[in-house]
Amino acid sequence: MELLLLGLMAALVWKLYQLKRSPHDAPLRCVTLCLACAALSYPVAMPGGASGVDTVAGHGTSKLIQNLLLLLAVYFLMCFYLYSAEGEASRSRARKEAVLVVAVAVAITVAAETVPHDVFAGSFSTADMAVPQIAFFYAGAGLYLMYALGMACRWTRRYARLSRRPHSTGLWMAAVGLGTMAVACAIRAVIVTIRWTGREVPMPLMAGVAFLLVASVMLFAAGITYSGARTRFSSLRLWLRHRREHRRLRPLWELLAEAYPENVLKPASRAVLDRWRARGVHRRYHRRIVECRDGLVDISPYLLEEDEDGTTILGLSSAELADRLRRASARIGEGVPAPRQPIPLAMALGSDRQSDVEQLIAVSDALRSAA
Repeated sequence: MELLLLGLMAALVWKLYQLKRSPHDAPLRCVTLCLACAALSYPVAMPGGASGVDTVAGHGTSKLIQNLLLLLAVYFLMCFYLYSAEGEASRSRARKEAVLVVAVAVAITVAAETVPHDVFAGSFSTADMAVPQIAFFYAGAGLYLMYALGMACRWTRRYARLSRRPHSTGLWMAAVGLGTMAVACAIRAVIVTIRWTGREVPMPLMAGVAFLLVASVMLFAAGITYSGARTRFSSLRLWLRHRREHRRLRPLWELLAEAYPENVLKPASRAVLDRWRARGVHRRYHRRIVECRDGLVDISPYLLEEDEDGTTILGLSSAELADRLRRASARIGEGVPAPRQPIPLAMALGSDRQSDVEQLIAVSDALRSAA
């Protein structure tokens, strides 16, 4: 139960972050409300939370609150798909579904309030289904959950077929989770019917259905966060690579910045957190590359001998180029005028941007090793 709650809370935090960035996104708001209701229902269902609520409001209140939250959760899940569709028909359908969930919520609340509190105490496996109100409470909530989850599963499968990876992978995971939850709810409805007639149901079967519900909820939560989590993981890898390469370029940047301080661009922000934010890290990384490239163009007249041209650089190793850069920096410090016109040295280092950056890093590593 704790693991399930942790997974739901992680998914809820992620969706709240997305909702903060897009507060007017109706489908996203519905998913967030769905996860919020689901996450709130589990603390109420835990032994500590249930006993606390029942002590204050009477036996069975925690169970009623839990089921009402689950009804709202699956309703908001249906609204996600309805609001994702264009047109007034989808909004009209959402309003009709709201009437249905309110009717079910009122019905099970009346059923729960018309029996003594001590009769309503206990769990699904220990409740006395021979009492009609108790059987109606569990059967009514379970059948609505089965209906709503089944509809959501069908819509999820439809979107999964139309999507591409990684979105389709997450949608298929969510569809399997929703379908499994619907099947578990159907089995629970059958169990209620059997126990209402006075027959017994094996405890291992009810425990297996409970485990199936927990596993399916976790799979659904993983599915709806899969695409975003994968994107964030890729962003984290890029963030780490840019920070690492920014540090590796430092020896080359320091040499060129000392020779040509006018090439150093002003930072866009001096905030301390900007050094760790993704936008700040990427901005400083690209700025350092530009400053290194500009510095190489300016220092290029000092790198070549009298009988050499720009193509000579292509045959130099990183260590040799680093050695020439150190000698050129020393000549600039001594005030030696440029012996020739600048050449596009940076463009000669690589055939594309990435290979150019790799060459810059190789030269910078050579400067660090020599130092």
